[in-house]
Amino acid sequence: MTSIWKHGAGLVDGSPFEPGRHHDVIVVGAGITGLTTALLLARAGRDVAVLEAGEVANLATGANTGKLSLLQGSVLSSLRRHHPARLVRAYADANRDGAEWLIDFADSGGVPYSRRTAYSYAQTPEGAECVEAERDAAAQAGLPVRRVEGSELTDSGVPMQAAVALDDQVAIDPQRVAVALARAFLAAGGTLHTGARVTRVHVVPRARVWTDEGSASADRVVLATAAPITDRGLYFAKVRGLRSSCVAFAIDAPVPDGLYLSVDGETKSVRSITPADGPADAAQLIVGGNGFPVGRAASPQAEIDDLIRWTSVQFPGAEPVAQWSAQDYQSHDLMPFVGAMPRGLGRIRFATGFAKWGLSNGPAAALRLAAEIERVPWRERPEWMRVIATRMTVPADLARGGVENLRVGWEAASGWVGAQTVPTPVRRPAEGEGIVANRAGHPVGISTVDGTTRAVSAVCTHLGGVLAWNDAERSWDCPLHASRFAADGTRIEGPAVCDLARLPRVRGEEHDDPEEHGDPEESGDPEEHEDQEVTRSAPPTSPAAAR
Repeated sequence: MTSIWKHGAGLVDGSPFEPGRHHDVIVVGAGITGLTTALLLARAGRDVAVLEAGEVANLATGANTGKLSLLQGSVLSSLRRHHPARLVRAYADANRDGAEWLIDFADSGGVPYSRRTAYSYAQTPEGAECVEAERDAAAQAGLPVRRVEGSELTDSGVPMQAAVALDDQVAIDPQRVAVALARAFLAAGGTLHTGARVTRVHVVPRARVWTDEGSASADRVVLATAAPITDRGLYFAKVRGLRSSCVAFAIDAPVPDGLYLSVDGETKSVRSITPADGPADAAQLIVGGNGFPVGRAASPQAEIDDLIRWTSVQFPGAEPVAQWSAQDYQSHDLMPFVGAMPRGLGRIRFATGFAKWGLSNGPAAALRLAAEIERVPWRERPEWMRVIATRMTVPADLARGGVENLRVGWEAASGWVGAQTVPTPVRRPAEGEGIVANRAGHPVGISTVDGTTRAVSAVCTHLGGVLAWNDAERSWDCPLHASRFAADGTRIEGPAVCDLARLPRVRGEEHDDPEEHGDPEESGDPEEHEDQEVTRSAPPTSPAAAR
């Protein structure tokens, strides 16, 4: 499940983490938002360190579609239904400034890109109303959109019944631009630590971040981790985690030149790749969409298979060569959250809720975060910063939040009830499969990946939700607040900061000593071990306390 952007993009070597160091600013997360914030502050003369659990562009940044567009499906019309036109214009202006900053950086850093027309389109005649609503909202926000007519509507290969277009948008390789940002940050005197996972953030007596190797302090901390890794402000309950997938295709036939995103039905996103905006040896077409809330799809792989079927109809002869998924967060008021963390004494700042449009929202958030840290006077900041910072919560926002949190409560209860219905011992899962079972009242996740069967606690270490198996990415996903864990229990992303407890695997309930049966992660022939039992050698990791 590696995106095509990762192929040949190059790596940026970070230096070893140095416990005990003090910096002016510590940025947690080396995606577009974190790296842009860090670069702006480093160029302003600040001593900045970036801490990243994986590599540069490890998650959402390195797995999106590479569309840098101000026309974003039905985002503007969705905002306009519940918010004043002034706020919608501020959102568009923020994205414009973020996109322009990133394009200027690409020009100066030698990162290639191509100019494209972006289309928001209806897949069915009934969706034409959505297209018109988006056109009206975009025009109110000051975007020079136009209706699509004639051959432009019918000859692209994308099934457009109606569409609105915005010219002069950008297709870019997100991994390449992230790597360029990291190198520019290092050249500006910044410090980059990869493989340094932050697990706690403290405010007093000074701001401090903790890793498995120790801690470091700073005057300011910026959490650019998609979901904040602290429960201050309860932002995990103010956003919902969304996953969507992409498939790259090789195809001999002509491919559409634009950037396409549907506004009705199951989302379908289409863009082609050229040597100017992607890896030279990459496939020619990316189709994405079929998104769903994290942990709540019966089969994420089925959603990917549907993308492949759809593409085979629209583009005969297209052959899938790679598939991957990405995760982002949408706020209940549909606007990104950016700024000071509540109860953080002004020392912790964060950004979240980009709703899959991080290539423009991320740099915009960075511009705002840098302005706040540098204490730029309000009169010198763009108007959109003030408008977004002073927006009011409206009843529709509360309603969406209420519905989502009711769903979270239902998922929490049904997950525990469902886990009790499958007692252990259970058959060893087939390759790529996972199952949640009950062992002495505790949900246990058992999966087989690459021939190795593992057992882990199936209780999320954030707030105790029972995890669901993701059959596309071979991961344990939480349906409550979108934390994710690898098959061996290692935390991947989300508000959770702790790994899952790893449990020994034994053949039968009468055996409690894993030493009698070898390594609990030992691989073997499924025919020799049809019935497997898991037992708990230690209490599961408890939910992380508010940090």
